[in-house]
Order: sequence, then C-alpha cells, then structure tokens
Amino acid sequence: MNLFTTLFLCSLGTSIVVQWYLVQRHIKHIQANRQHVPADFSDKIPVEAHHKAADYTQAKVKTGMAELIIGSLFLLLWTLAGGLQYLDNWWRGFGLSEIWTGTGFIISVFAIMTILDLPVAIYRTFKLEQSFGFNKMTPKIFVMDMIKNGVVGLLIGTPLLLLVLWIMENSGSNWWLYVWAVWLSFSLFMMWAYPAFIAPLFNKFRPLEDGELKTRIENLLSRNGFKSQGIHVMDGSTRSAHGNAYFTGLGANKRIVFFDTLIDELTHDEIEAVLAHELGHFKCNHIKKRISVLGTVFLIGLAVLGWLIKETWFYNGLGVELESTYMALILFLMASPAFTFFMQPLFSYISRQHEFEADDFAAGQAQSEHLITALVSLYRENANTLTPDPMYSAFHDSHPPAPIRIAHLKNQIA
Repeated sequence: MNLFTTLFLCSLGTSIVVQWYLVQRHIKHIQANRQHVPADFSDKIPVEAHHKAADYTQAKVKTGMAELIIGSLFLLLWTLAGGLQYLDNWWRGFGLSEIWTGTGFIISVFAIMTILDLPVAIYRTFKLEQSFGFNKMTPKIFVMDMIKNGVVGLLIGTPLLLLVLWIMENSGSNWWLYVWAVWLSFSLFMMWAYPAFIAPLFNKFRPLEDGELKTRIENLLSRNGFKSQGIHVMDGSTRSAHGNAYFTGLGANKRIVFFDTLIDELTHDEIEAVLAHELGHFKCNHIKKRISVLGTVFLIGLAVLGWLIKETWFYNGLGVELESTYMALILFLMASPAFTFFMQPLFSYISRQHEFEADDFAAGQAQSEHLITALVSLYRENANTLTPDPMYSAFHDSHPPAPIRIAHLKNQIA
C-alpha cells in the first residue's frame, strides 16, 4: 500500500459517507412531508399519489445506495484485491499482441461487470418498478435487450478500442490529444447515427399521425426555424409506464420523439408546451454547451492519464503489478469516479439552469399554464416526489425541484 492507495480509499470512503448522509436527509425530508401535498399541488395531485411518489422515491434511493456499496466492493475486488491483475495474466497467456490483448482484456472486464450488475438490474425492473406499477417489460424483452446491447457494444466498441490502444501505443507522449480527437469525433458521429440506426433496434417508431397535434407541432417548429427528420411516437409502453419526450440526433438527422404513454396522458396544449421546452434546449444552445463542457472535462482527464500512465505508483497503488497502456486506461476509468464525485453539484447546477432557460423559452412559445399542468401531470404519473431534500437535490438533481420550477413558471405568468 502506497500513498496513492490511501488517497484512493479515503476518497472512495468519503464519497460513500457523503452519499449515505444525503440519502438519509432525503428520506427523512420526504417522510416528514409525506402526509401533506404542497399547497401549489393540492388541487391537482391526490394525497394517495403523493404517498406513492414518496414511497417510490425512497425505494429508489435505498436501492441506489445498496448498489453504490456493492459497486464499491466490486471496485476494491477488481483493484486492490488483484482481480484486474489476475484477468490480465490470463489474457497474456494467449500470447497475443499488446493491442489485441488489451482489447480482449477491457471487453472482458466490461462483460464481467455487466454480469455482476445483472441481479440489481433484475431487481430494479421486476421488483421495484413492478411493485409501483411502472414495469411493462417481459423477461423475454429484458433478455433480448441485454443481448442486443452486448452485440451492438461489441460491434462498435471493438474497433474503437483497437484504434484508441493503437494510438496510445504508437503516437508518442501526445497520444492523449489524438485520443481526445477520436473520442469527440466518435461522440458526434453517434449522436448523428443513434436515432436512425441504433434506437430502432430496441424500440418501434411510427410517424405522428396527421391531425391537429401534428399541425400545431409543425407550426411551432417552423416559426423557430427548426428542421428535423420527422416527429415520431415511440412504443415506450412496451417497457415502462413512465412518459417522456425528447429531441435526438445531430445536424440534418434530428428527430422529435414522444413516448406513446405521454401522448395518452397529456392534452394537445400540454404536449405543445412540453415540446416547446425541449426545443428551448436547442434554441439556447444547451446541446453545444454540454458537448463543450464534456469535451473539456474529457480533455483534462486524458491529460491527467497521460501523466499517470508513466507512474509506477499509480499501478501499484491500485493493486496492479504489470504496467501497460490498456491497464492504465481501465484503472483510470474505474478509479476516477471516486475522485470526481464532488464535481457532481456543479454539473447538476448547470443542468438546472438550462432547465430554467428552456422553461423560459417555452413560456414565450406556449402558455405557461399549459406547461405547468403538463409538468404536474408528469410528476403525478411518473411518481416524482414533490418534496425532495434541498441538499440532496442540489447535489444530484438535473432538474429543479417541482415547487421551485412551478413557482418560476408562475412568475413568468405574473
């Protein structure tokens, strides 16, 4: 054990303690407000729905905390207990080249991690979501999704890994700049390709039927100069009762997607208001801003890895004896969340500000009252808690708490 081992364990332990503290605050705050619906929602959300949201939220955060502890134990088994070194020795026994050995090693690590995560995924889907009436997924669909994810991951991930490891091995000390360029190009390509080539492997998409709703949406897009490859309805109800809507794609390959559950839940006025909010993310350049932020963070991370890859204490401190580029990469991916956890409040804050800006845009395109009633309906149908703990929310939530968001929209009306 060296100094880096101590820093890693301290950071990992601190992140677990902080998250446990936040979860306890969150649960206590929700329980304290369980019996009374907040005044702004009392005429729209029955107390029974408020109880369900409280119970569902508590069940989710407790499961998430258990998942965090289990994941942390697996992380220690992979690193300090020698799991990665054992697997590396096994792959080296095949006598392959460094690049092929590294590719097989990293793919097998992710495959084993997926298998280890399987019990939690099954519990979330068939116990937690099922008990609150949200799961619509059958075991057959669950297994088929898992197989499809594995095949797609292999087809896309294998050539990408080969390229990244080849660059790391053959591009000198500035390899991290070239890897960053490859990652950025790949990310942009996937944003463009996902809606047309990957999403249809998992869900069915049909064009929104002609009628008043389609005409209203097309008018909204037209007056904002937004062009897309169409308005689609996704069969979200085959997997979940949750409703949602989103924009996806990049450039000329942008699509607007509504869950069929959302179409059934909201009025045309409300759907137009929700779409105006999503459109606000594009008009306010939030997508570009997020790509810029993530690109900067990833560049800094790769620069740090470019330094760590040469340091013996980095490998030894995480339970690895044999140094290699691929081992440095997997160690960095596994260990870095323990050190970057405390950046989460900053990213959450930026995301919440973007949501406020998108709401402001929507208020100028559709009546704020319609967005308010749409959000309230989604809070009710998706069992989102109306009373999150402020500190927990500030740390974790990408969207503003319901009372604050609704109050903000009411100020727009005033």
